[in-house]
Order: sequence, then C-alpha cells, then structure tokens
Amino acid sequence: MANEHHTTSSSEQPSHFFAHLFRMKLINRWPLMRNVNTENVAEHSHQVAVVAHMLALIRREIFAGEVQPERVATLALFHDASEVLTGDLPTPVKYFNAQIAQEYKKIERIAEQKLLSMLPQKLQPFYQSLLLSDQYSADEKLLVKAADTLCAYVKTLEELSAGNHEFVLAKKRLEAVLENYALAEVNYFLEIFIPSFSLSLDEISLQDGQL
Repeated sequence: MANEHHTTSSSEQPSHFFAHLFRMKLINRWPLMRNVNTENVAEHSHQVAVVAHMLALIRREIFAGEVQPERVATLALFHDASEVLTGDLPTPVKYFNAQIAQEYKKIERIAEQKLLSMLPQKLQPFYQSLLLSDQYSADEKLLVKAADTLCAYVKTLEELSAGNHEFVLAKKRLEAVLENYALAEVNYFLEIFIPSFSLSLDEISLQDGQL
C-alpha cells in the first residue's frame, strides 16, 4: 500500500549523521575574542546560506552570470559541517603559516569524508557534492567563501556597534579581503544591504515608514 511505513533492512545500521550535524549549534565561533553576542556554527551557516543565495541571484539576474542560487545556498548550509568533527580553529591559528593552513585543509577533507561515510550508502551520492568541498565548482566555491566573509564582516559591525573594540582589526582585515575579491556581486551587496547594519531598529523602521 502507498501509505505503508518503510522499514529498514537488517543490513542498514543507524546513522549518526544528523546527530553530528545538530551539534553545530554547540560550536562557538570567534573563540579567542571577547564577544558581546556569541555566535555558533549553526546560525552562521544559515546566514551564509541566505547571503550566498543572494550573491548568486545578483550574479545571475543583474550581471548575467550562469549560476544556480539554490545549489549555492545548499552548499553554504553545509560549508562548515566538518567542524562538528574538527571544531572551529581560530583564523589566526589556521592561517599562522602556509604549512599549518595546508595541514588543516587535509584534516577538513578527512572530516568531510567521515561525515559522508556516516550516511546510508544509497544516500551518499546525493550528499557527496554537498559535503566534499573539492567537488564545488570554482564559481560555487568563490561565492560561498565571499558570503562567509560578508557574514564575518557583519559580525564585526554588530560587535563594534555594541561598543566592543575587540573587532576593530578584524573589520579592517575583512574589508581588505572583500575588496580583493573584486566581485561585482559582492560590491553590489555591500552597497545595497550592508549600510542597514549600522542603523538601530528604530532608524530602520523610520526609513521603512513603519510605526
């Protein structure tokens, strides 16, 4: 019957995949810096996904690029999934020198493969291109990375607005990174969407004509 419940075969073992993914909310970002508001990997991944979707949409609809916004958004949702196994290594440590950065990349690849292996075999092919970052196209990788950087930049703006000067240098560093991307869609996002983050809720509401 069509509405019968599917039962697993005796050869299928319980998967720990989602039990791991749901621990993303337990991993705090910016661990070496004093934060007014803590940020975890789960909420960061959601933010990166919605920004990456917009960057891809801007590229396609405004600058006539060929990219799939839905796929880019999905990749962004999973871009930090391996951190449930590796943790979030602080940027100053991760990029202290080229050797450390290279070795950490190897660790990330191993963690990605480990996560993939947790899924039932019949489902693994559908997640392979989502979990294994080396299977992203060059454009997809760049858009997700740009969205990741934009979200980190927004974090610095929020912390500075709250009076936390711990993020002054991080803001300058991220501004330089965003400029170096030289991407039209990033510049468009910075011009259209970023200024609102410097406003209070009352100021945003007044500009929107709300009470």
